[in-house]
Amino acid sequence: MTLEEQVWESLKGVIDPELGIDVVNLGLVYEVNVDDENNVFVKMTLTTPGCPLHDSIVNGAKSMILYLDEVNDVDVQLIWEPAWSPDRMSREARESLAF
Repeated sequence: MTLEEQVWESLKGVIDPELGIDVVNLGLVYEVNVDDENNVFVKMTLTTPGCPLHDSIVNGAKSMILYLDEVNDVDVQLIWEPAWSPDRMSREARESLAF
């Protein structure tokens, strides 16, 4: 498994506390890149710009990624464009939330 794939898997351990579903299946993670020095760059969003759990989710993502031995550093960038919508959720997440 590549380091990028490991990062995606580790991000499944970051649960949105309000919805009880991980950030990957919610479709909140837009992009994961790993450079030649194993620095990880993540672009993600939240369900709403005013999310009160902003710090908890972003710090959770950083912590889960840094847990991987090969990772040197992590930069999680929170973006708002494109805006998140329920269409980004996986089938499992939609079923779990009865969408």
